[in-house]
Amino acid sequence: MELLKISIVDSCNLNFYCNSWLCGILLIIGFIFFIYKYLNNKKFFQHEIDIDEFELGIGTQKIKFKPNYQTTQIAYKLWVELNTRKLGLPIDENNDIIIEIYDSWYSFFKIARELIKEIPANKAKEKSTKELIIISSKILNEAIRPHLTKWQARYREWYKRRISKIVNNDFSPQEIQKTYRCQDNKYCYEMLINDMKEVNKKIIFYKKILERIVFGKNIS
Repeated sequence: MELLKISIVDSCNLNFYCNSWLCGILLIIGFIFFIYKYLNNKKFFQHEIDIDEFELGIGTQKIKFKPNYQTTQIAYKLWVELNTRKLGLPIDENNDIIIEIYDSWYSFFKIARELIKEIPANKAKEKSTKELIIISSKILNEAIRPHLTKWQARYREWYKRRISKIVNNDFSPQEIQKTYRCQDNKYCYEMLINDMKEVNKKIIFYKKILERIVFGKNIS
């Protein structure tokens, strides 16, 4: 069985024959060399190469590649923000201070919106980019925003008034926040902290999805 054959038909024509298996192997070797040169010497390429998705293989043995570097970079930035803030860590109601958690949540909200704006419009229809946009939107609009809208302003106002009435420093912020009352003068701390924990669970779930986008697996 001939694997490779080169023949000259006449003075102007050159015939090249390559067995499908051999061509497939050469293609894979060429791809591996391509990736190796890129990873070890990015200057080897003078222009940015953006590959959306393609399959490489022989017969039924195929490998799917789907690198989207801009999406991965933005997902990584979001993951870092979540992983280094109380937003993406379990809430400890005995030690965490609600005001500080709200500050962190609000700050993340602004940062996440700016990161989403960095996504090029021409990438928005791609599957992985669309997934990132959906996850980011769910974190902001379905997890954080409803809670902040319902609780944050009221709690901050109550906490400000409560602190102003304390003459000495006999009470810690953790102790003070547990006396939180709603507008109808009912104790609402349990309702507030339970809702906050639910938000926290959702965000940790989405953080794990971002981990899979960035690292290919959950690492936390």
